[in-house]
Amino acid sequence: MSTRLDLSKLTLMDALDLATLIEVEAFKRYTQFAERLGSRTDDDAASVFQSMAVNENKHAEQIAERRLALFGNERPNVKLDDIFDVEAPDFGAPTWDMSPVKAYRVAWSSEKKAFAFYDQALRHVNQPDVKALFEELRDEEAEHVQMIEAIMAKLPPSADIDLEDEDALPDLEGRRLAKDRFE
Repeated sequence: MSTRLDLSKLTLMDALDLATLIEVEAFKRYTQFAERLGSRTDDDAASVFQSMAVNENKHAEQIAERRLALFGNERPNVKLDDIFDVEAPDFGAPTWDMSPVKAYRVAWSSEKKAFAFYDQALRHVNQPDVKALFEELRDEEAEHVQMIEAIMAKLPPSADIDLEDEDALPDLEGRRLAKDRFE
């Protein structure tokens, strides 16, 4: 979770651009995870990541609209290269066999990471309007943490079961090897 920016010098426009990029970075990472895992059912880990990608994109769009309304098409000073892993989940987080509960834990951890970023950034921000924006974003990240906790609390016990490698399963009654099907 880092940024190469001097937070004490951020303008409101820069802060809005930074917040948008943080959401875009998370959107891209969740999308990568969903594509890497490939969805098998409507409630598997890939579906969790796809749902988080949709939420991150929606939040990015809302922040970008706010920025556009205030500053028009003024060229941004902040670039995606200026941030790394502020909210995006860790690259190595997904595994092919992960349960939906594990996927939600990854999302929960990412939202907590974003909360911590805004909370720590507030110590370095000098502009009152930037401080107010970061407080708002920090509070939204706290709401996201609570939302994920509420979702996880409602999941059935089966949602905590990792997928099994079908090739590793013992030969079950009625299951025939491909070579045996032609005999």
